[in-house]
Amino acid sequence: MKISKNRKGFTLVEIMIVLAILGSIFALLAGRFAGARDKAKVKEANIQMGQISNALANYNLDCNKYPASLDGLKKADDCKNWGPNAYYQGKLEDPWSKPFHYEISGSEFTLKSLGKDGKEGGSGFDKDLTWGEEEGGEAAAAPAN
Repeated sequence: MKISKNRKGFTLVEIMIVLAILGSIFALLAGRFAGARDKAKVKEANIQMGQISNALANYNLDCNKYPASLDGLKKADDCKNWGPNAYYQGKLEDPWSKPFHYEISGSEFTLKSLGKDGKEGGSGFDKDLTWGEEEGGEAAAAPAN
C-alpha cells in the first residue's frame, strides 16, 4: 500500500482545533456585545424620556396643566385647548417593553423607567432611570404656567 505525499484537505483534529479557537473568540466577544446592547438601551430610554418630557411641556403650554396619565399625550382628554395632533407619537414603553412611570406632584412631574429588571431600585443596567437625573441633575420638574 502506497501513502500519497500530496495529501489534500484537513484532518478531523485540525478542523476541531480551528472550531475550538473560533468558539473561544466568539464567547469572549459575545459578552462585550451584550453589554453594549444594554448600554444602548439605557441611552434610548433617556432619549425617549426627553421626548416625552418635551411633549408634556407642550401639553402644559396648551392646557395649563399636565395630563392625568401619559395616555393624555396621545388622545384628547378634558383639555379645551388640546392641539390638533397627538403630542407624542412614539411608544409609551421603555426599551425593555415596560411602561414608563409618570407621576404629577403639584406643578411638577416625574418620569421614570425601572431599568432592565423592571423592579424598583437595582444597580448597573437594572438601575432605575429618572428623567433629569442621568447627568446628576434634578428630577424632572417643568415649571407650571
